[in-house]
Amino acid sequence: MAPLWKQVLRSPVLFLATGFGAGLSPVAPGTAGSLMGWLTYDVILRRLSLPLQGAVVCAGFAAGVWACGRSARALRQADPPQLAFDEVAAIWLVLCVLDWFSHQRTGWLMQAGAFVLFRFFDIVKRGPVGWADRHVKGGFGIMLDDVVAAALTLAGLYAVSAVVSRA
Repeated sequence: MAPLWKQVLRSPVLFLATGFGAGLSPVAPGTAGSLMGWLTYDVILRRLSLPLQGAVVCAGFAAGVWACGRSARALRQADPPQLAFDEVAAIWLVLCVLDWFSHQRTGWLMQAGAFVLFRFFDIVKRGPVGWADRHVKGGFGIMLDDVVAAALTLAGLYAVSAVVSRA
């Protein structure tokens, strides 16, 4: 049974687990969650110092494990598509690390590239992303495959920037 807006607005746990409601999108709820993550990063997290951003990302991961695990059990599904906080937290991680390593605020074009690459890894679920998705369950598993997709995104962006800087 898919959560309804009324339920989500009444339950802080479900509100968080659905990525602030983004997961209720009738089309591509994971992409909607990633967009919500990008928006909240640019509007809220980016205004924080980098160490505080890192603390928020880590706390978000822990809260996501708890909220997504609890919500999945309540919805009686292993990883309901409506739970989109995993995408929110993972894109926060990607954007935070990009800003940290570039020692400046990353431009929208780099953010868009990171977003597209992250969505690719999260949707395709090949290699380590697929392994995490199939083998690690519960709230931790819901969050982990997206963190692995975030790590692959960052590795891919680093590889591209290394090639471009040598050209």
